[in-house]
Amino acid sequence: MNGDDKKWEILNSEYLIRRPWLTARRDCVRLPDGVVNEEYYVLEYPDWVNVIALTEDGHFIMEKQYRHGLQWTGYEICAGVCEENETPMESAQRELLEETGFGGGEWSYFMTLSANASSMNNLCHCFVATGVRRISDPCQEATEDISVHLLTTEEVLSLLVNNEMRQALMIAPLWRFFAERHLL
Repeated sequence: MNGDDKKWEILNSEYLIRRPWLTARRDCVRLPDGVVNEEYYVLEYPDWVNVIALTEDGHFIMEKQYRHGLQWTGYEICAGVCEENETPMESAQRELLEETGFGGGEWSYFMTLSANASSMNNLCHCFVATGVRRISDPCQEATEDISVHLLTTEEVLSLLVNNEMRQALMIAPLWRFFAERHLL
């Protein structure tokens, strides 16, 4: 890499919508070669987290829920939003406990991804938690309808191989997890 960041100059910005789950702005930008793009749209979100969580006996904690954007129900790993005044690790631990009732275990940072670096300003911080155990009942938000499933390594791999998961921010860390542990 040559180190040139080729950063665009923001000439002006206008917020089009600011809602709790959707903030969109229109930037007028000048590219390094001088070209001006008067309408470049950016979606602003808080950072996200997700967790590859395995129980003490090695089962993956998976969630199944409906996703209205695709009008589809499928398996996912635990995920959520980084709250203000929380580190990504704290957010990940809170989300796992709230959504599944599982906690404890050994936690480690795994990777950071962007859902779409072209038009979204946030990152997704991924963690691996091993040896977690049920420590409470789930305490899901009113808008969440999540069922919790304990799946074997073979079952999760089958979901990946058979293209039965849709969320790229969850699929990428799962593939990496399987590859690094020679489970493919």
